[in-house]
Amino acid sequence: MKVGVEALFTSALGLVPPWEVEKVELDTASRRIDFEVRCNAKMLGCPQCGLAGQRIHDRLRRSWRHLDFFQYEAWLHAEVPRVACTGCGKTTQVDVPWAREGSGFTALFEALALALCRELPVRQAAALLRCNDKQLWRRIEFFVEQARALDDMSGVQIVGIDETSLRRGQDYITVVHDLDAKRLLFATEGREHHTVVEFVDDLKAHGGDPEQVRHVCMDMSAAYAKGVGVALPNAAISYDRFHVVKMAIEAMDEVRKAEVREQPPALAQLDKAQRKTLKSLMWGMRKNPLGWTETQFDAMHWLQHSNLKSARAWRLKMGLREVYARARSSNDAVQAEADLRGWLSWARRSRLEPFKRLAKTLGERAAAVVRGMVDNRSNAFVEAMNGLLQQAKRAARGFRTSRNFIAIAYLRLSKLKHLPAHPFAPAAAK
Repeated sequence: MKVGVEALFTSALGLVPPWEVEKVELDTASRRIDFEVRCNAKMLGCPQCGLAGQRIHDRLRRSWRHLDFFQYEAWLHAEVPRVACTGCGKTTQVDVPWAREGSGFTALFEALALALCRELPVRQAAALLRCNDKQLWRRIEFFVEQARALDDMSGVQIVGIDETSLRRGQDYITVVHDLDAKRLLFATEGREHHTVVEFVDDLKAHGGDPEQVRHVCMDMSAAYAKGVGVALPNAAISYDRFHVVKMAIEAMDEVRKAEVREQPPALAQLDKAQRKTLKSLMWGMRKNPLGWTETQFDAMHWLQHSNLKSARAWRLKMGLREVYARARSSNDAVQAEADLRGWLSWARRSRLEPFKRLAKTLGERAAAVVRGMVDNRSNAFVEAMNGLLQQAKRAARGFRTSRNFIAIAYLRLSKLKHLPAHPFAPAAAK
């Protein structure tokens, strides 16, 4: 049966009376297709009070960018009626079924834009869609805010708190993760104790109960510890493996740098070839032995047979890693505490000032460090989230404001359930 092109596109666009496609214009030179949509009703209900059978006051012309039609950029145009209501006395523009109020894009176009921004850098998504990246940022913020307003945090019990920098050496963002649901719960500017209080306020606003939060995994920030003490009274703190081992690596680097500056005999007497090999020493000391290159293996072999302080520092760092490995395999808090106490004793007797300071820091927080050792799930996920946040930062390159960065982090990492559905999702099987 022959079907007119206007009727075909009316069905394809999902329009129902009184809306219909009146005219289709294809411009192959400009690679553009325009759809003229008409509302053929004489009377409409009032959008404000719902009173039916109200006369149309006038019509305002509007245009919306739609999903591409093959290789052509598609646009919808319509004379949108305004209704003069005899009930409420207001003159109001009716809603169109294909777009939200105030948007220059159709709902399907916005859904596609969000889907692309979840996977691609925003500028790259804008280039693919042939639009301005500022337009996408406004839509990301709008839909994320809507979806978060409906987000449910009633089951949150175990959280991880961390910080990430917006730009090198500048502003910081505090992020809070749900370690059970493995998703981002909250992000805000700053890294002071009040950021934890702000999280608790947001938790309450989304149906959560701060008294049910029983565990917080974080770094050794005094500000965060203060915030947890003030706002999460029933939560036990654990310090995750990533930050503790990072502190040991920093202590090891401090020893190595000081020794290179002092030039002990073992380094001063090296020939030119040996010095070239030892350029790989820094990365060899930091990396896992399984990841050593041949040059790094030679450098580390020389180091382990030397009497340098750097060799002792590297063994201490590897010893702390072994403490964590044993705790991970045994999952026994008593054994983990005994191993940690043994390592702390070794570090205090090492005659290496950076490790003596580290031993004092960890000793004062030993209970929280041990809790982090046996909470393998939290440790692994906090590390994974750090990487995902860095990916979000790269995706938000050119984000301009912290608000944009927070919005893209929510879009990618919060598992929000109330975002527009992907327009290209497979059709349900019949």
